[in-house]
Amino acid sequence: MAVEPAAQSTLAARGVCVGYEDGQVLNGVDLEVTSGQPPIGLIGPSGVGKTTLIDVLHGLLRPSAGTAIFNGQQVAKLRFSEAKVFTAGARFMSQDSMTILDPRETVHDRLKAAAKEARKGGRPHTIDPETMLAGVGLAGGCLARTMRTLSGGEQQRVALATALATRPAVLVLDEPLSAVDPAGREAIAGTLRQMIDDLGIGTLIASQDLALIGALCPDVAFMAEGRIVARGSLTEVLAADHPDIRDMADNARAATEFRL
Repeated sequence: MAVEPAAQSTLAARGVCVGYEDGQVLNGVDLEVTSGQPPIGLIGPSGVGKTTLIDVLHGLLRPSAGTAIFNGQQVAKLRFSEAKVFTAGARFMSQDSMTILDPRETVHDRLKAAAKEARKGGRPHTIDPETMLAGVGLAGGCLARTMRTLSGGEQQRVALATALATRPAVLVLDEPLSAVDPAGREAIAGTLRQMIDDLGIGTLIASQDLALIGALCPDVAFMAEGRIVARGSLTEVLAADHPDIRDMADNARAATEFRL
């Protein structure tokens, strides 16, 4: 039976475990992203398994135990029409999401194709390309530019606008603005959060940028030791008693003091 688009869609990890030859990476992770709910931030030390968890949610990696579920169906077992519904309903953006195959492709071409894909998936919206670009801090004049003339930061912003243009039920972002300068990330945060809210997109954002997470995500999960060890607002999480959390909080304070 195909997975039909739900009024409220959910992408979830249930007891996910992943291990490699050098040890266990994920050890019973539970995390749920639901459309219409505020964005969730996923933070933790580098190499702790945030991207591994996202790969499991995407169906790119099979866990050794547990499962990823989209609207009640196991992601790893989706086939044909079920997989198409998943692809339309759940979008993933990583640091390497922008691939340019046609050197003549413009920003407008990219967003137009994304909107067409959304309509085919039964997820149309009325937000025009200019507004989509404004939501990621780009002017409408960029629409006529070819993709290959954009800087790395601009390409990353267009990749994010493209993901939004498909109007997914769930959006999973892995370091979505790493190539954008800090001032640009701060400027984008407010408009991006509003667009996510307006479209009702359930969003998971994995990032080392605590300022971005704090601006976008009222709900934050801290991953350490292969599991979620703290959950709450960013302030609450950084106050939790765990050595990895204390290290991250200390580093964040040191960075703030350095900037001042």
